[in-house]
Amino acid sequence: MEFLLEFWSNLSWSKIGIGAIVLIVSVAVSYIAVLVVVVKIPADYFSESHVQSIDPSKPFLIRWGAVIFKNIIGLILLISGIIMLFVPGPGVLAILLGIIMMDIPGKRPFEVKLIKRPAVLAAINNLRAKYKKSPLILD
Repeated sequence: MEFLLEFWSNLSWSKIGIGAIVLIVSVAVSYIAVLVVVVKIPADYFSESHVQSIDPSKPFLIRWGAVIFKNIIGLILLISGIIMLFVPGPGVLAILLGIIMMDIPGKRPFEVKLIKRPAVLAAINNLRAKYKKSPLILD
């Protein structure tokens, strides 16, 4: 109870404004990231025949730098998606794209389960159609 009293007594309009700005910027960045990833993933990404690989001709540091960067972006999208489940924004799409970008074991069945939801698949295919990309191919 004392924690709540201390929290409310230290709250100011500047802190509320900073929090609102951080929320708006994070939602905007998540929207942009969702758009880029949805448009850039191959149409056959969710089919059984799709094979992911890092270009072995690239230098070691560039390959691992790209993997680390991709995982950090995926984690940011995942956290933003969880937040957007409670505030306006494409929460489920951001979570899906965060998981797609991260290299974690056992993610494939979870991705497919999420993508097969009719609302999610329709939203992704509508975004892809706006940028003249073919719809996702599901097995």
